[in-house]
Amino acid sequence: MAPKTTNLAIVFADISGSTKLYETLGDQVARSKVAETLETIANVVKAHNGTVIKTIGDEVMCTFPTAEEAAKACCEMHESLDEVNSNIKEGTVIAIRVGMHYGPAILEGGDVFGDAVNLAARMAAQAKANQIITTFSTVEILSPLLRASTRFIDHAPIKGKHEEIDIYEIIWQEEDVTRMATGMLDVKKTPEVRLRLKYDNLDIIVNKQRPSVVMGRSKDCDLPVNEKMASRQHVRIELRRDKFFIIDQSTNGTHVRIENGDDAYLRREEMHIIGNGQISLGKGFNENPTEIVRFVQETS
Repeated sequence: MAPKTTNLAIVFADISGSTKLYETLGDQVARSKVAETLETIANVVKAHNGTVIKTIGDEVMCTFPTAEEAAKACCEMHESLDEVNSNIKEGTVIAIRVGMHYGPAILEGGDVFGDAVNLAARMAAQAKANQIITTFSTVEILSPLLRASTRFIDHAPIKGKHEEIDIYEIIWQEEDVTRMATGMLDVKKTPEVRLRLKYDNLDIIVNKQRPSVVMGRSKDCDLPVNEKMASRQHVRIELRRDKFFIIDQSTNGTHVRIENGDDAYLRREEMHIIGNGQISLGKGFNENPTEIVRFVQETS
């Protein structure tokens, strides 16, 4: 039979921290609880007109005819874990992280392929325990009631795509939905944050319009730095959820000095930066580096 392409909601539901579960409960009990959790998820899928495509380790992949049915099932998956956790060792909680996306998918041999599957898997990777993460295009086609229970999370770069996509969280816990609804009565504009980078005669802004900047010795960098100790693409600064992070990807490391704070050294690590400070690529501040990048955090 020839492959069939159709619009589907693709969902990945993954047990969060299953390795720790085995360490805490022991192999036999943990294996039993994982099996119970996967069976519970499968029952929820069937109850909402969905189809379990396959189980991959501690993860279930499933499809639904509509985004609405998928979103309701995702919420119930989380809620159904109360029973799974009711007779479990105190201090141990089983939680799942869920990602979903609605779009064209290829059905072949009982499996599902295509861009929608890849996006749904990426959303699951973005999710944390007790979260449901989806795309803006999926949120747009939900009913007004479900759309009211969503919130913007972040802009995410997607492999193979030129543009970032907006990702959203579907709020399934009643108290969070209530808090959101109350907050909507008095909506205040959140100040926009930006990080100004200054080096030589260059002045670059990191903000929502430009959420990532690469610095290094290469002239192809967003901010080329004339430092012999620097790698070609030495360090990256990213804006995530209104916070700035510096991510070292170099050989010799990155030195960060926060104004009125301590110095930090990063090597293949990342760090949240706030306020004003200085960045030195490859050279410690005790070596009196001359090629310093200064940063200033601003709001508007």
